[in-house]
Amino acid sequence: MALETTPLKTTTGRWIHHWNAEDQQQWENSGRAIAKRNLAWSIACEFLGFVVWQLWSIVVVYLPAAGFHFSSSELFWLISMPSLVGATLRLPYTFMVARFGGRNWTIVSALLLLLPTLGLAACVANPGTPFGTMLAVAALAGLGGGNFASSMANITYFFPAREKGWALGLNAAGGNLGAAVAQLMVPVAVTVFAAGTLNLKLAGLLWVPLILLAAWGAWKYMDNLASARSDIAGSLACLKEPHLWVLALLYVGTFGSFIGFSAVFPKLIVDTFGPHVGFSLGAATISLAFLGALVGSLARPYGGRLADRWGGARVTVACFAVLALAALAQMWTLPMHSFPLFISLFLVLFAAAGAGNGSTYRMIPVVFAIRAHSQGGVSAARQASAALGIISALGAYGGFLVPQVLNASRLATGGYGGAFTGFVGAYLLLMAVTWFAYLRPSTMGTV
Repeated sequence: MALETTPLKTTTGRWIHHWNAEDQQQWENSGRAIAKRNLAWSIACEFLGFVVWQLWSIVVVYLPAAGFHFSSSELFWLISMPSLVGATLRLPYTFMVARFGGRNWTIVSALLLLLPTLGLAACVANPGTPFGTMLAVAALAGLGGGNFASSMANITYFFPAREKGWALGLNAAGGNLGAAVAQLMVPVAVTVFAAGTLNLKLAGLLWVPLILLAAWGAWKYMDNLASARSDIAGSLACLKEPHLWVLALLYVGTFGSFIGFSAVFPKLIVDTFGPHVGFSLGAATISLAFLGALVGSLARPYGGRLADRWGGARVTVACFAVLALAALAQMWTLPMHSFPLFISLFLVLFAAAGAGNGSTYRMIPVVFAIRAHSQGGVSAARQASAALGIISALGAYGGFLVPQVLNASRLATGGYGGAFTGFVGAYLLLMAVTWFAYLRPSTMGTV
């Protein structure tokens, strides 16, 4: 067996020194196994983060039956508040890995998920809970959204450039699946597990043992990388880079669409077709809303893989084209009141958004590598690591915008057709921005 070019050294607290994923010998001898182990537990913790982030998207559907009397607009705020807070938290979460270590921060961020789950259980137990209190507890669910930024910033250090697209795609997809699982399991928990009654407390309590298990797994099996230290220079350098803001805008369109429509999909189905559309499980009706987040999550790593092969910009342009067509078809067919057509078009939209998540995210390190090569200065890896977290934070604000645009459309017109008109225009604009910045002659071309 070939000797490692730079032997790894592990010190107290599971700190690994001399890590270099681009060192082929180190990677083949021990690096790959370490990276995969950290990726597995990162996915587990991020999965639960997304579960918590999306709990209110399905809980709001059951609030009227549980005795809560909130307006439709107030329910939209309960849906969108976790996304607003989660997007904002992603900015500080981006730098927590560098400050405390990937393993250490994963443990802390996992345990913080106990606050929104236990808080939700306490709030929904009493139909007299004021809306302000409910909104504050919904805001705590944003802690789950912050996990994504630190998780992705951590994992990008573990893998070489040639495998980042697939690794980041798997990490993100594993997390994104939490949205689908939450929307499937919460209805089961609050009805079937409650012996046919409606016990909304279980929507939060169900996840407490899993959160504790994930925190233990991170403590036991994950590692801190000494090379992933605080990098103020890299952060400031990437903030001055114009392409940071272009990529963030594209990520609003891809990830923002995924998380925004995932959050609002259960309510859209109930508003459009009533509360009994889905499949029966005992006395409960399980909504098919979870299929949207499931399809989008599964599509994400393949978007990253296609980007590795064909270039992220080409894949992203194609995804925006499909998003525009799906939104246009949805706008035209909503008056037909056909549930099979409604959900089929939404699944196409979710697939395009998920693939676009992966392709856009893969563009980030490539763009910064090209820019760093042409300009010199701060290394591409340092800028890209900081940019990954910042762009994920800015893009997540789409999860707040999508429900609020739909809410505004419903308040103004009584329906959602106007919102989909706006979505079509936005996707066409983002498709043009992607082409102009990365595909037209004289631009980067290989992104």
